[in-house]
Amino acid sequence: MTRIVIIGGGPGGYEAALVAAQLGAEVTVVDRDGLGGASVLTDCVPSKTLIATAEVMTSFDSSREELGIEIDHDGDGVGDEVRGIGVDLGKVNRRVKRLALAQSHDITASVTRSGVRVLRGRARLVPQQGPTGTRRVSVTDPSGEVGDLEADCVLIATGGQPRELPDAKPDGERILTWTQVYDLKELPEELVVVGSGVTGAEFAGAYQALGSRVTLVSSRDRVLPGEDPDAAAVLEDVFRRRGMNVMARSRAAAVHRAGSRVEITLSDGRRISGTHCLMAVGAVPNTADMGLEEAGVKLKDSGHIWTDKVSRTTAPGVYAAGDCTGVLALASVAAMQGRIAMYHFLGDAVAPLDLNTVSGNIFTDPEIATVGYTQQDVDEGRIVARAVKLPLLRNPRAKMQGVRDGFVKLFARPGTGIVVGGVVVAPRASELIHPISIAVDNSLTVEQVAKAFTVYPSLSGSIAEAARQLHTHRVDADQ
Repeated sequence: MTRIVIIGGGPGGYEAALVAAQLGAEVTVVDRDGLGGASVLTDCVPSKTLIATAEVMTSFDSSREELGIEIDHDGDGVGDEVRGIGVDLGKVNRRVKRLALAQSHDITASVTRSGVRVLRGRARLVPQQGPTGTRRVSVTDPSGEVGDLEADCVLIATGGQPRELPDAKPDGERILTWTQVYDLKELPEELVVVGSGVTGAEFAGAYQALGSRVTLVSSRDRVLPGEDPDAAAVLEDVFRRRGMNVMARSRAAAVHRAGSRVEITLSDGRRISGTHCLMAVGAVPNTADMGLEEAGVKLKDSGHIWTDKVSRTTAPGVYAAGDCTGVLALASVAAMQGRIAMYHFLGDAVAPLDLNTVSGNIFTDPEIATVGYTQQDVDEGRIVARAVKLPLLRNPRAKMQGVRDGFVKLFARPGTGIVVGGVVVAPRASELIHPISIAVDNSLTVEQVAKAFTVYPSLSGSIAEAARQLHTHRVDADQ
């Protein structure tokens, strides 16, 4: 029986384990913290659970302003002017942790039911000893005892951890990483978020909705510098309109405690302060002290593992998946990399990883969902495509719900009309992107998307309308 050892129990690891077990392999997963990895225990599941509470707060505020909903606190039959609701952050965080652990336990149960052995501990690759075609993995369990595993194939799926700046060391109390915020028992009065990428934007928006006064420090010209510029502009406008202090072109040089406050020194000498500071300045891969390079696994300068499109590393019989590869930090991509690795090694049919069909979502309010080729790809000439952008203000369902911010954007080939990408900025954009993802993955044309029935009224109607407008542009061009 083929022996598979998987190091790391995140999405790349546990999805690979399920596939390998289904294909008849003997599978062992070595994991340090619990199946699900950071994605389930300290990242995706916890953050999106926190954001779910923030969404309720935002919906309440917008309902009062737009839909005329009022709360009568004193029983006189007239709505009061005060906000009327608050948040018990300690209770929220206890729920966050409980749901994360429950998800981890569910994954463990699913994996073990499939016949996979799960070991708690730290693992290292042992350098190859002769041309035997097998690999040896050294495992140190929590008690410090060391044992070896023999494997025909090893998959490394060890994920990443928050990047730390030399002069901004987290203390878990006032200076925090995104893995430490769930230990807070009280809502930060003044929160400074350093970093305006996806993680920084999500937490800044969430804590602002929960009631914190938020300052977002961005070293770039705008928030979400790697995302669609139209989408980023909408979100930044919403942030500012709701009272967030967005500091563009401002790089944090140092963060220090000052009693019950935190002082942030910017690279130009300016200083700002708050009661808490959240550092969201990227992540580093968990690849150190694993014997990777000694075993023939090539690392990039960033410490990420080099892989090809079927997840192979430079060492025979060694594959890698997830954030430790630096390919695209999404749980869905990690899971696909892990599945592809097992299909490839075990001789099953497999298609190489195609990042042009990956859909992703930023869980801000409004959400930003994307798939396929981007505006930057079009602007820089990597693909020739036409684009149509429809503001949600024109959508009847959006008007009914009081949704004013957001849009639908589609990209299509000018000659064939094949849909090659899309952007949705809207409430629950993560749900609305799916029909565009299907179109991109199956090379559907704008005619096919436009002809499919949509519910009236619905936000998805804007997707069909954008396709109809692109079809008109194509017909006009042909004529």
